Amino acid sequence: MPRYIRSTHGSRNSSLKMRLVIAAGIALFAFISYMMKSDINEITGENQIVALTEQQEIALGLQALPTIMSRHHGEHPDQMAQANVDRVGNRLLQNLNQSLQKAGRQNPYQFDFHLLNDDQVINAFALPGGQIFITAALYQQLESEGQLAGVLGHEIGHVLSRHGAQQMAKQELTQGLAGAAGVAGGDINSARMAQMVGSLVNMKYGRSDELESDRWGVKLLVMSGYDPYAMIGVMDILKRSAGAGRQPEIFSTHPDPGNRIERIKDYIQRTFPSGLPNDLEP
Repeated sequence: MPRYIRSTHGSRNSSLKMRLVIAAGIALFAFISYMMKSDINEITGENQIVALTEQQEIALGLQALPTIMSRHHGEHPDQMAQANVDRVGNRLLQNLNQSLQKAGRQNPYQFDFHLLNDDQVINAFALPGGQIFITAALYQQLESEGQLAGVLGHEIGHVLSRHGAQQMAKQELTQGLAGAAGVAGGDINSARMAQMVGSLVNMKYGRSDELESDRWGVKLLVMSGYDPYAMIGVMDILKRSAGAGRQPEIFSTHPDPGNRIERIKDYIQRTFPSGLPNDLEP
């Protein structure tokens, strides 16, 4: 009697097709979910895709605050230096809020400024919702109040432009697509790998985000009575630090566009074609 060998080729093909269909569905759902997160930025009027509401951004930033403090050795003990950071930061915010009120808009964020007790890491950064940080290592190298205002103004710009919420929306899309790839390949672990993509305390910004925050810095400095060219002085300090073999961590979270200084100069000249006011502080 002849023996019949049952082929498994067809069942394997059916299983693969089913996984591909499921993966395509997951990918489509992830993309649709991403596109549905569109929201109007109350400050800029821009239509953005963000993962959080303004109130959720504030709550998330406050929740991450202890982690940041632990990583950078807490608040700096010099209360006078902290008061100086607060004074300059609040001066920027006061003028920002006045400008927004004249335009019929409102600042929805809760800003706090923190001087971190870290004299090794040269950095400044912001969490979604308004928590702004500058390390002692950077603060101690600044040469003027205007330069401090430039650092804080740039970080305020990241918050106002909702760059953190935008990045988180992109990460959620990446996680969804990675999950689809994991299903298609039959590898569940690859879906979990997406959870490692990015983190709130190490948020990295792209070229366009940096340039937008630089423009915010220029606007905030001028409306607050500071010379916007102080921002270029900050970059010179960072470059000197890097040249001395001490790579600032700020370059890891704020990639330096190739012609960033030239872009700032060009923006200042285009925004103030008749020249800057004469009474600006350096």
